[in-house]
Amino acid sequence: MASKVKPWYKRKQVSQVKTDYAYHHTKHVVKQQTERKSSSKSVSQVQAQATEAMAEPAYTIPAFRQRTAEDSTTEEYQRVSTNVGKGLAVIQEELHRMRLATKAQVDSLAIQKEVKDMMAKRTDLLEEIPKMPDFLVALRPHTVWEKTPVKLFCTVQGNPRPIVKWYKGGVPVDPLSAPGKYKIESKYGVHSLIISRCVVSDTAEYSAVATNQHGTATSTAKVTVKRPAGSAESCQLGLVPHLTEIHPSKLEVTLLDRFPVSFGVEGGSISLVCTMVVVPDLPNVPPLAQWYRDDKMLKPGKLAEMSVCGGAARLTLPHLAKDDEGLYTLRIFTKDGTAEHSAYLFVSDAAPSAAGAPGAPMSVKAYDINSDYVLVAWKPPNTVNEAPITGYFVDRCEAGPDTWVQCNDAPVKVCKYPVHGLSVGRSYHFRVRAVNSAGISRPSRKSDKVTALDPAESERLQGTDEGAPSAPGQVVATRNTKSSVFVQWEAPKHLKNLMGYYIDGRVVGSKEWFPCNHKPFKHTRFVVHGLIPGETYTFRVQAVNIFGLSEESQESSPIAVESALATPSAPYGITMLSCDGSSMTVAWKSPKHCGGSKVNAYYIDKRDADTLVWKEVNLAAITERVCTVDNLTEGVFYELKVQAGNMAGVGVPSAPSAPMKCEAWTMDEPGPAYDLSFSEVRSHSLVILWKAPVYTGASAVSGYFVDMAKKGSSEFVTLNQEAVSHRYLQVTGLEEGETYVFRVRSVNANGVGKPSQLSEPVCAKALPGTMEIVAGVDEETGDIFLSLEACEICETSQFVWSKNYKPIGDCPRVGVTAKGRTSRLTFTNPDKDDLGRYSVVVTDTDGVSSSHTLTEDALNTMLELSYAIRHPIVPLKHGLNYEILEKGHVRFWLQAVKLSPSVSYRFIVNDKEVTSGEGHKISHDVASGVIQMTVDHFTRASEGTYTVQIHDGKAKTQSSLVLVGDVFKAALKEAEFQRKEHIRKQGPHFSEYLYFTVTEDCTVMLACKVASVKKETVFHWYKEDDEIVPESPPNVMSGACALPIPLFSRKDQGVYKATLSDDRGKDTSVLDISGQVFDDIINAIAQIAGASASDLVLQCTPEGIRLQCYMNYYTEEMKTVWKHKESKIASSEKMRIGGTAEMAWMQICDPSDKEKGHYSIEISDGVKTHTRTFDLSGQAYTDAYEEYLRLKAAAFAEKNRGRVVGGLPDVVTIMEEKSLSLTCTVWGEPTPEVTWFKNEQEVASTEHTKITFDGGKFASLVINKVTPEDSGKYSINVRNKYGGEFVEITVSVYRRGEQIPEPKMGHPKMATPAATPVATPVPPKSPAPPSKTPTPTPSKSQTPAPSMKSAASTPASTPVPKSPTPTPKSPTPTPPRSVKSPTPPRFMKSPTPPRK
Repeated sequence: MASKVKPWYKRKQVSQVKTDYAYHHTKHVVKQQTERKSSSKSVSQVQAQATEAMAEPAYTIPAFRQRTAEDSTTEEYQRVSTNVGKGLAVIQEELHRMRLATKAQVDSLAIQKEVKDMMAKRTDLLEEIPKMPDFLVALRPHTVWEKTPVKLFCTVQGNPRPIVKWYKGGVPVDPLSAPGKYKIESKYGVHSLIISRCVVSDTAEYSAVATNQHGTATSTAKVTVKRPAGSAESCQLGLVPHLTEIHPSKLEVTLLDRFPVSFGVEGGSISLVCTMVVVPDLPNVPPLAQWYRDDKMLKPGKLAEMSVCGGAARLTLPHLAKDDEGLYTLRIFTKDGTAEHSAYLFVSDAAPSAAGAPGAPMSVKAYDINSDYVLVAWKPPNTVNEAPITGYFVDRCEAGPDTWVQCNDAPVKVCKYPVHGLSVGRSYHFRVRAVNSAGISRPSRKSDKVTALDPAESERLQGTDEGAPSAPGQVVATRNTKSSVFVQWEAPKHLKNLMGYYIDGRVVGSKEWFPCNHKPFKHTRFVVHGLIPGETYTFRVQAVNIFGLSEESQESSPIAVESALATPSAPYGITMLSCDGSSMTVAWKSPKHCGGSKVNAYYIDKRDADTLVWKEVNLAAITERVCTVDNLTEGVFYELKVQAGNMAGVGVPSAPSAPMKCEAWTMDEPGPAYDLSFSEVRSHSLVILWKAPVYTGASAVSGYFVDMAKKGSSEFVTLNQEAVSHRYLQVTGLEEGETYVFRVRSVNANGVGKPSQLSEPVCAKALPGTMEIVAGVDEETGDIFLSLEACEICETSQFVWSKNYKPIGDCPRVGVTAKGRTSRLTFTNPDKDDLGRYSVVVTDTDGVSSSHTLTEDALNTMLELSYAIRHPIVPLKHGLNYEILEKGHVRFWLQAVKLSPSVSYRFIVNDKEVTSGEGHKISHDVASGVIQMTVDHFTRASEGTYTVQIHDGKAKTQSSLVLVGDVFKAALKEAEFQRKEHIRKQGPHFSEYLYFTVTEDCTVMLACKVASVKKETVFHWYKEDDEIVPESPPNVMSGACALPIPLFSRKDQGVYKATLSDDRGKDTSVLDISGQVFDDIINAIAQIAGASASDLVLQCTPEGIRLQCYMNYYTEEMKTVWKHKESKIASSEKMRIGGTAEMAWMQICDPSDKEKGHYSIEISDGVKTHTRTFDLSGQAYTDAYEEYLRLKAAAFAEKNRGRVVGGLPDVVTIMEEKSLSLTCTVWGEPTPEVTWFKNEQEVASTEHTKITFDGGKFASLVINKVTPEDSGKYSINVRNKYGGEFVEITVSVYRRGEQIPEPKMGHPKMATPAATPVATPVPPKSPAPPSKTPTPTPSKSQTPAPSMKSAASTPASTPVPKSPTPTPKSPTPTPPRSVKSPTPPRFMKSPTPPRK
């Protein structure tokens, strides 16, 4: 499994900051130390020596070291300096100590020389002359690091010889008050005060007061003790700005926290900060600081903000661009010269504007400036995985407005372009965009402002060589640090005005390259940072000029990212564990940096705290970090220092320990625990471990208390209320990102002992990419194991496994193996004795560790899996099963989880093996794991037991299927059915049998699909064996046939059948529409009708108030429920429920106030209920009730008005001399009045014309012996108080012998009634699709006019407009014909708004 640690080049658009030891550079330039400068080695020489040292064979530490006991710092300097050539890391660790040793040596030599000269000049005369004290050499101020010694020297003359006393801050210095702290010496007139181990509190003003009988003289000097932060100063394998001039300064400046190698992204921002100590610290006089990028001094501006205040120098780049990439150097001017620090800043491309587009160009600059012409040049971007760059666009912008204009229409292929058309005296900025096949890049940073003027001394672009440079030569990569690699290469043979180089890298095994730098680098060596520790990389280089990039160089040899081989850093944390008066046992912590090789030796030196002479404790190497120093003098204070050794040699010694008094320990409590370390550091927890005290006291150690405090705080909190007996403790509840320190106190029966030395500060934060221990079972061997993949590792790293935090070592119960970054702990024969907490630590890393608790349940689960692996079976996804195929074939099959190509198997049926042959087909598929057997003839003889036996390597299994009894009968029946189906499908057949659908207009469609048909194929529909002939004959060639059933209702129930036949055969499909099928169809209709239902509409009638709901289709079979105030309404004389094909209605007969309220209709389709509501209360009810009363009165009037029931013809033709009798039946309540008219003149009863009206029912007009004068239009007017009717008759009299004239029809004429009936109003338009039944419309009012009908015609009343509301039956017979009232009908306004 690959590590999840992501290198910096894959982290998009995130500013990253990483610290590295090999790419920082700190240098002190001191004016007085010219000799040391001249003898120092150049960087190239150091690199050459480092490479040579790395190539040497493995170094074996000698059994003894040839060291003398002379008290000479010069010899110590020489001994250390011999290891410089062993590697660059030595320089990194030694710089500070060498500087102090050299400075002390120079000061000592200068003082000795000055004293010698002064002593030689003294004359005997001067010796005899009395003289007050005088300082020939005064005290000099010193600034030293904490835990280092300092010596104050002065030379005094006077006669008699003066007595010198020392003061600190005006208080006399007493060496006895702090044994081993101060040492005062006076030799040959040179007086010295030695402070052996400085601490910050030693910072003070020291005075030497010389006194004799003639007077007093005083010399003072300031001693400043500083506390360093981080590691020792390191060396930079790059450019350092040249010191152009020395700026005098009276400030002493010491750099503390330095900015590391940093990573930024275009468009982001970053700050480089260096903290420092300034003596004296004057707020108004900050030290002079200069910032450089690639040896060019930066000036403050919008793109670079600089500040020096608050003990820090800061450079902020608010708008990052690739132009900002480079080596940044901070130079601080001090009293002794300068203090400098350098680190590289990488700036990667921002997200491209289009996927695959190139990065932005950089370093846009104008050359050859003229009044109307400028030559713009730039550097091309690096292209690693993008398509090649095809050209560039150059844009210009006048200073001021931010309006950019493209200068070239077509992309220019080289990295320069002449811009014409400029205006004299105007200032311009320029920018460039790169183009490739994927798109256009982001624009570069704009150039500096350029003014178009006549040429003076403007810079000109050098070089006339055409073409890109040749490829660089051999590329060599060497180890540098655990996250960086030093890459160097040979320059191209043909430079052609080289701009620099691009370096690319890739992980070995990957095809994807990543850019190591984003701005051309000018030199032929480069340190690639941000790599994954332990990963293997290869590199290539390309040269760059204005014509583009060269061919890639050959790839370097693969190199693993490991630290360069060097001597280890100094051990630290020396602490005393026990003392018996003549010896003391001490311990120390291992070096923070092993130098790329395992530390396998330690050497200890000791000295009396009152002397400077170091003596060796051991000549033979010590491998453990505990040592007993013998042959000590009781009561004397001693200092110790330790050196560590590895393959590269012996490293620098540790700082001298604090003075430790050799005094026998006699206390009853135990001594301190030691060697505090941490494991499994996470965001909110960690595990602290320690070793038991060497001195146990008067009784055995019974437990431990662990105390914790935040860094910088003295308030410790005890983490465990009761002492723990084991030497580890898991600490939880930590704050993420907070730093803590710990100490441990041992406990015995006599009490709690002294606390241990404070631990190193630890930050509660997991390492990037940290992974946890995984418990599993090996799929091949079945071994149970615990495994960890380390996120970081180096060549010297080892995986140290522990159980309950006790190293396992060589144990027969487990075995430990390691491969690459992964280590595995395998259990030999796991059982309950193996339960516990297992942890692993990866040495020589930044604390890679993890733990896992093996529980009984987890172990049992893994034991079961282990047994299954060691006694394997072929796992099956599906056991033996069967399925019926077409043609009646039966397939027996099973599926394994996994099969190998070498699998073997056999089928056994009723204890007899079946092989592939006639009637049986046996096969398998390795990819899917399916093994199958197909039986072609499945008959009654096939009943029995079927078994498959499988062997696959070591694994085997079998699966059986019992096919007898009812199960077999069902299978046989299905096989016979499929066989018949196959035969059926040989001729015309139904591919889909009859089914139903419902259209949007609620028409039920019976449909089916046919196959294997031809033109001669005949299709028929039947219902209950009666053929149905649809309007459109079925088209079998379309593959589908359908029979529409409009206005579906219960009458359409029955058995429907479709037949398909031709000369090849016949097929039939039957659908019984009854029971559940009928209910399903009604529900389908209800679903569509319910969705189309309109809101409830109020309609008044003479009988009452009606609520109507219009929909696409309604039938009484639909599940509809009417409710009043949530109570279901049953149909009754009071509440009538009904409907038509277009709507459902509910009528309230003779309404009263009880019928007020909320009404609703619910239409259910079996799944969803569609509800429509109406609120019949308030004004809506009042208006409806008034309209109902009005219609009721109008209906009563219409019912009882006078009218002609029948008996009168429309036209009468009669010969003269005949008698004409016009007789009719009239009706009305009360009895109507009857009046006869001729040509609109009332007819009076005479002998010629006789009028009778009998019984109030029969009216007649008799004309005796008609003459032509009797021809005309006759009419009868029947009326009472409710209204009447006017009927016309046309009478024609012809003479004898004349031809009978053609009758002429008249027009009916309306009589004015007493009351005006109102026609039924038209219902509002429904939103649903229109029904086939036309919506009725009211008749238009007509003016009465005479009308004559043929005598042969049947009398009939004028047609009444059709209403969707059924007309209530009247007890009075309806006349055969009538003339409606000429009064136009009124329409009632419904309280419910009409539907749209």
